[in-house]
Amino acid sequence: MKKILVIEDNFEVRDNLCEILELANYEVVAAENGKIGIEKAKDEIPDLILCDVMMPELDGFGVMKILNKNPKINHIPLIFLTARSEKSDFRKGMGLGAEDYITKPFDDVELLDAIEIRLKKAEKIKATLGQSEQGLQRFFSEAKAHQEFDKLSEDTESRKYAIKDFVYEEGQMARWLFCVVKGQVKIIQTNDYGKELTIQIIGEGAFFGHFPLINDAPYSNSAVCSMETELRLIPKQDFSMLLFNNRDFAAHFIKLIANNADQTEQQLIEMAYASVRKKVANALLVLAGKSTSLENGCEINSSREDLASIAGTAKETLIRTMSEFKSDGIISIKGKSIKLNDVEKLQNIMS
Repeated sequence: MKKILVIEDNFEVRDNLCEILELANYEVVAAENGKIGIEKAKDEIPDLILCDVMMPELDGFGVMKILNKNPKINHIPLIFLTARSEKSDFRKGMGLGAEDYITKPFDDVELLDAIEIRLKKAEKIKATLGQSEQGLQRFFSEAKAHQEFDKLSEDTESRKYAIKDFVYEEGQMARWLFCVVKGQVKIIQTNDYGKELTIQIIGEGAFFGHFPLINDAPYSNSAVCSMETELRLIPKQDFSMLLFNNRDFAAHFIKLIANNADQTEQQLIEMAYASVRKKVANALLVLAGKSTSLENGCEINSSREDLASIAGTAKETLIRTMSEFKSDGIISIKGKSIKLNDVEKLQNIMS
């Protein structure tokens, strides 16, 4: 029998909730305020917490903050109960890591459905990772972080761009975090002679434009669309609120930045010191890795100018090297489309 902790200061609402949950065959523990609720959460270790937002002594947001700081109970899913439906409440709860919101007066079926969904999710997590407490906590941290990424792009402005449209240019002040809904964006820098260097390719589902937001600085590079592209524009204040108030989100984002930095550093090293064949192989693998899984038969749609820029070589040199790869059966070329016939050979060139 699943155990649910109900934290609600209103006696009638609390009693009604407990009755509904007991009839639905849940074991119920009740607490009349946030402070008592925290202590019962530590003692009882419930499977889920229902918590009112507006309470005396310690409100629901305070409960959530304390839960997040305790490794013993920070994995427990929490659903907020609130009579207020202002957007600021939803965003604040989202930033703290709440699983869901139920607005009072609530529908019994809606409430039970929300509880069942969250409990099934928790069971699936346990089945995947086993019953180890450390594994469960690690998964919840990752899951919450991913959830916050998903929520960031909800109810935000969407814009469509044509090929070669600039998303932003070097020197502009940063106002948005960008998420690629579809299409592709390249991050470029231009030297004093006007030559472009592609330092990163951003594919679908990826975020970019975060460094200037964190540093409160202008862009040090430019972003231009490699194809028709749709982006989500997330306001700076929304991103900053999550980054500085949600530990799981911040940890996940730092990891994401570190991975991107490692990939960019490796790409720049290859461009500076590798042979031409190695540079071109690296460029093909970078683009393939951004668009699909690295398997034989995957296709890349990119202009020769973009490929040459990523490889750090002249367009003519790129075309000559790709012709060699085609003769060797490593790739096939049809218009702008490049099909990788032998990923292993490309990876061997890199080694």
